[in-house]
Amino acid sequence: MVPVQTIKKGLDINLKGRAAFETTTVGGIDSWSMIPTDYYGMTPKVVVKEGDVVLAGSPLMVDKLKPAIRFVSAVSGTVTAVVRGEKRALRNILVKPDFKTDYLVFPKENPLDLTPEGVKIRLCESGLWPYIKQRPYDVIANPDIPPRAIFVSGFDTAPLAPDYTYILKGKGVDLQTGLNALTRMTPGLVFLSLPESCESAELRGVQRVETRWFKGPHPAGLVGVQINHIAPINKGEVVWTINLLDVLFIGRLFNQGRVDLTRQLAVTGPEVIRPSYVSCLPGSPLSALVDGNVYKEIPLRYINGNPLSGSRVEAEGYLSAYATQLTVLHEGTDTHEMLGWVLPRFNQFSTSRTYFSWLTKCLMPEKAYEPDTRILGGERALIMSGEYDKVFPMDILPEQLVRACLTKDLERMEQLGIYEVAPEDFALCEYVCTSKIEVQREIREALDLLKRENGD
Repeated sequence: MVPVQTIKKGLDINLKGRAAFETTTVGGIDSWSMIPTDYYGMTPKVVVKEGDVVLAGSPLMVDKLKPAIRFVSAVSGTVTAVVRGEKRALRNILVKPDFKTDYLVFPKENPLDLTPEGVKIRLCESGLWPYIKQRPYDVIANPDIPPRAIFVSGFDTAPLAPDYTYILKGKGVDLQTGLNALTRMTPGLVFLSLPESCESAELRGVQRVETRWFKGPHPAGLVGVQINHIAPINKGEVVWTINLLDVLFIGRLFNQGRVDLTRQLAVTGPEVIRPSYVSCLPGSPLSALVDGNVYKEIPLRYINGNPLSGSRVEAEGYLSAYATQLTVLHEGTDTHEMLGWVLPRFNQFSTSRTYFSWLTKCLMPEKAYEPDTRILGGERALIMSGEYDKVFPMDILPEQLVRACLTKDLERMEQLGIYEVAPEDFALCEYVCTSKIEVQREIREALDLLKRENGD
């Protein structure tokens, strides 16, 4: 029996608006969008034009530097617009969906009967390859470089995160087939990390993978933390990662012979009237997901993902390709407080004793909070010693690494472990940062700089 890895450093933030275990289905949508900025680390080249008819699984664009990697439509219909911005930068591709979805047909195959190259080719041509990411750099994986290992996190500990046990119920066959495909693409192992309390029959019954058990507060569910505790990355090594819920897409491809990107999305947050799960497609308009289910009388912020590391999206925008949850928070721009900095604030979550809510947290540890998005301060040019380390459970010095990223000290970054981190690993550091530094942005820019300098 493999011992349970206990994560001691971290922080659980209990927010109001967790999704109830009930699922509704999005009806017909008038527009579907592919947004190139969802796929970080690639240069898009459009392969369709306005008026083209496409099927679900038809390519809309490819990576200009690696044309074998396709990005496909999740719906069948007609391309209505290829929208470009300044300097002809591609902003999105819009498709008007058909009433009934028609799929591009792929062979039904057992991935265990295919060669590693055969599995890669099938994932590239079906448009599922972009769901596989690599470290270093946290970008879409390079199919030409075999990974030392593949890591899959089987749970999510972020605020209001979806419950994988609920989503995976009854989907064990597709899950196993997807994991089988992953095992064919690495000479090493596929590691599946599960919570100690996991009761999912689908997850406990998987085969051909190495299971590791974790417990502890967020960020115990982040794959970066799990890699650091299972088999840290050294310079020159490459590992791949994929979200467990995206493994289902791979399983459906081989079992059903089509690209079905339907997922159960957790619609969450204090400003959602009925938080629950919605069966929908990536690229769906937010209006189809939240209309009639949010408190629109106040300014709202919509977030593709969780409140700590998700990306902001306008109400007229679309669901991200990678989002497994949609979070709705009060923007807070309509809130005006006199002497706000001296108010006791019993109802606002705090990691320090600046607010009296620490008393509430001691007396009522299950209390759920309703935050807004104000940062209540401005950025300062200093990093408080010991602040990040309290919530950063990796064997890396977070403050020193962030300083190296801020000063663009490449040699120091490498020495401090930049190759095994992603921006999301520093989300809690950003949350507790007294100086209001956008730590995730700095890590992202440092990874991009290092990738350019190394010519990767």
